[in-house]
Amino acid sequence: MQGQHVTVQEIREYFKDREIAVGTTTIYRQLEKMVKDGLVEKYVVEGTNSACFEYIGESETSDYESCYHCKCEKCGKLIHIQCDEIECLSRHMTEHHDFQLDPKRTVFYGICNECRKNT
Repeated sequence: MQGQHVTVQEIREYFKDREIAVGTTTIYRQLEKMVKDGLVEKYVVEGTNSACFEYIGESETSDYESCYHCKCEKCGKLIHIQCDEIECLSRHMTEHHDFQLDPKRTVFYGICNECRKNT
């Protein structure tokens, strides 16, 4: 599903729950092929070895180019966001500080709503 992040483990569990035998290596191979073909974006958050993947479809849109991410420091969830306010910050950084943010590599850290509710 477009805009949703999944891990190899989640994909493996999806197939396992449906009693479909798919090896982890096969999943990695297919995901890497889809990354190469431009159908999937791979995200690795610095300081971790694990990656998550996002289906972006046949052609990237300008909306995708301005997608930022938030990472929950408690559960590790990576949240895909598009926000006009962050776009304003990005433009401000470029225009006033001569620094261009890279949306694909910009991650905001904090605590997600679900983890805040459980505290």
